[in-house]
Amino acid sequence: MRSALDTNAKVGALLRDLAAVQTSQQSKWGYKRAAAAILDLDEPLESLLQSDGSLRKIPHVGPSSLRVVHEVLQTGRSETVDRAVGGSTKAGEVARSRELRDNFLSSAQVAEVLRFEKRRGVQLKHYRGDLQMHSEYSDGRVSLEQIVEGCLARGYAYCAVTDHSYGLPIAHGVSMSNLEKQHAEIDALNRRYQARFHMLKGIEANILADGTLDMTAAELRTVDVVLAAPHSKLRVVHDQTARMLAAVSLPGVNILAHPRGRKFGTRPGISADWDQVFERAATLGVAVEIDGDPSRQDLDFELAQRALQAGCLFALDSDAHSIEELRYADTAMAHARLAGIPPARIVNCWALNKLRDWLGEAWRR
Repeated sequence: MRSALDTNAKVGALLRDLAAVQTSQQSKWGYKRAAAAILDLDEPLESLLQSDGSLRKIPHVGPSSLRVVHEVLQTGRSETVDRAVGGSTKAGEVARSRELRDNFLSSAQVAEVLRFEKRRGVQLKHYRGDLQMHSEYSDGRVSLEQIVEGCLARGYAYCAVTDHSYGLPIAHGVSMSNLEKQHAEIDALNRRYQARFHMLKGIEANILADGTLDMTAAELRTVDVVLAAPHSKLRVVHDQTARMLAAVSLPGVNILAHPRGRKFGTRPGISADWDQVFERAATLGVAVEIDGDPSRQDLDFELAQRALQAGCLFALDSDAHSIEELRYADTAMAHARLAGIPPARIVNCWALNKLRDWLGEAWRR
């Protein structure tokens, strides 16, 4: 479904391994920064090789990290990392982390997937708006007006601001009084940008352990878009199918956001019978999300293909907390293309009127 080897992803992961076994915090930080730089490159490492065998300069990647890059390019593995991990007391921790990296794409791989126009599925030209992002009203770093301008710069017709609900204080969840203020600001912006752009009022509600949400139905009715997302019990091994089935069955829920709650190399997320969850979501018309945050990439393309076969709708979102992070929607798009999802099944590709009709249907279940 994709290129046989994502070298940037492999090198980035190995540098994270090297960071994990360092005893010096400075060295740990340096390798993590190098890993992030490699993963964020928009071209494959192979293309940076020069005629003399050296690499073009990569910001934040020093000589020790470059040694790992060269080893991987020459042999497909790194003796430096193998030796460091093998001689460390953290070898078991590194092994567990490696199990939590399946189907994560580097930025270079994302660019390659989007560039290959003969691949079936959604294309950038089909995408009309991002339906998960965060503002300064919760844990985002930007104003609502900055979001509008950032979305317009990407060619969007609409977006949804989905700050965290008040039940998630760790993410500075927005109170109902502040949500009311946000809605007044959104109304003013929509008047100002009328005919150019529309901002939908949204919320990312927290899925509790029993599958209910941390907001009342009356509170949820004050917004246009309801995302239901898990933020707890993401490292436990027991099955949580009942929790996720309950969440997608709730009236008003439009999108099951970052369904597993996984994070690159650190947590597996929720264990569930996902085929059963996808079947329920498809029956009820709830979209499942492909979250493009590079550390999440959730759903990934393999699970998304199963959701497609179950008949699901999809939301492809950035989960941005800054204007720069709006580009994370490209990662979601790449997973959708790898899964072969057609634009008709992606709610972000719909005209605003059709999208709003679908959003309203969630209360008529």
